[in-house]
This record gives sequence, structure tokens and C-alpha cells, in this order.
Amino acid sequence: MDDRHPALARLDTLAGWWTVQPKVAGLGSAWTEFTWDEGRAFLRQYSDADPIPQTAPQAWRANAPLPASAVIGLDDATEEFTMLYADARGVHRVYRMTLADGVWAVWRDAPGFNQRFTGTLSADGDTVDGRWEMSADGVTWNLDFELTYTRER
Repeated sequence: MDDRHPALARLDTLAGWWTVQPKVAGLGSAWTEFTWDEGRAFLRQYSDADPIPQTAPQAWRANAPLPASAVIGLDDATEEFTMLYADARGVHRVYRMTLADGVWAVWRDAPGFNQRFTGTLSADGDTVDGRWEMSADGVTWNLDFELTYTRER
């Protein structure tokens, strides 16, 4: 696509293969890959991991979301991104997303289960330190888990 919207270029920083390390005792790493579709209009994300070890918390083993996939697209009127997400549990969600000034934000407002992710990119763009939070009422937020993305290629 020769006339790609300039806001899409911000997503180039995510393109590639990343190791993902949740900061959860007993839980190993996963991986995620971001790739552009043929016309570079949508960024696709696919995530997976080895089977969750028995040393991981029971809640993680019982509710493992991987593999998971997402498609990220742009609303050119607002320059805000939308992420369509689905995972191995049969979960399907729509998130809003921004990526600007070294901060990657993903969120959804859903009755009884609001979520938000905030990730900070390192200066070289090869590490993202992030955290997922959740809220039942959209006012009081609780940490779900922290994680680090490290670019491998």
C-alpha cells in the first residue's frame, strides 16, 4: 500500500519476534510475533508458549489463554487503533489501543471486567516493560500481572 497512513508507521516498532516473560512465580516464558498483512494495513499478532509447567499457579494452568491472536487496525479519523483479540479459551474481545511517545496502551471498558495494559518501550525499542490491570467498576484498578517483552528479531 503506497499511501499508507502515517499513524500506521508507529506500529512498525512492534513488528518482529518477541520473548514474553510474565512476572508470575513458576510461569515460564512465551513468545509473540507481530507481522504486517500483505498491504501493511493491519498488524497481526500471534502468541504461544510451551505447555504451562505444573509449578505454575493453578489459576494460570486452568485458564491458559495461549495460543492467542489479534489483528490491529487504524481509525484514520482519530488515529486510535482497534485490536480484535481471540484466544484458546474461546474469549473474543475488542480493545482500543495507542502507541505514542514510547508508551503502548491497550484497554477495554466492559461491564464488570474492565482491562488495561500499559507498556513502556526502552530507548532502543527492543524491550517493553508492561502491566495488565483489571477493574470491576472502571474506577478501582488492581494489578493482574506484569510482564516484559524482549525483541529477539
